Amino acid sequence: MPAAGDGVPLRVVSYNIHSQRDDAAALVAVARSTAPDVMIVQEGPRRLRWRQRSAALAASFGLVVAAGGLPALGNLLLTSLRVRVTGTRCQRFPLTPGRHLRGAAYADCLVGRDARFTVAGSHLSTDPAERPAQAERFARELTGAPAPVIVGADLNEEADGPAWAVVAAGRTDAAVAADRADRPTFPRGPLHRRIDALFVDPRITVVHYDVVDTPQTRLASDHLPILADLLLPGPD
Repeated sequence: MPAAGDGVPLRVVSYNIHSQRDDAAALVAVARSTAPDVMIVQEGPRRLRWRQRSAALAASFGLVVAAGGLPALGNLLLTSLRVRVTGTRCQRFPLTPGRHLRGAAYADCLVGRDARFTVAGSHLSTDPAERPAQAERFARELTGAPAPVIVGADLNEEADGPAWAVVAAGRTDAAVAADRADRPTFPRGPLHRRIDALFVDPRITVVHYDVVDTPQTRLASDHLPILADLLLPGPD
């Protein structure tokens, strides 16, 4: 990663962990090997004993809980001790009868003395008729963030979809910035698709981006983790 003099480095992982239904040991090994400062988790604990389960999950990854869990419907934000969390909030999208309740988690953070950012995570509906309205609500909340935004999401559609366009508007798609938009994040089935994304404020520099595709990540979840090394701007 570049020297701190070029900006403040931050490693971010966005990861749909499939409700911990796959190989638990592989999941922990993958999370620890990526060594993130921030992990944006989709399909984290959201039901019985969610607080204890979220804390245990974070500890197994070598991280701590910043925000999310049940109030965000399984969206969970984890951080290393390098990151100071200064504020959190959760959001729930309106329920469509017969569908799953969805939401989002947000955390305002500080690294070092003055590198502030807001991290947000969401998991949009599998229903194409429902996704755009959820994306609009998510994007509206992001516009009120007090610092440059980092967004990790399972959008359940590819980059040509309407919900993707709403969340991406005005932000840098980290995969595109690194010329790696051809790397799928959901490799199951006949079509390998990029349905998970990491977007950042244009003031944030994308130094490195990858979708971690190894035998271990294939065991850990049905999605592959996104890993990005970023440079945060200092104060204006």
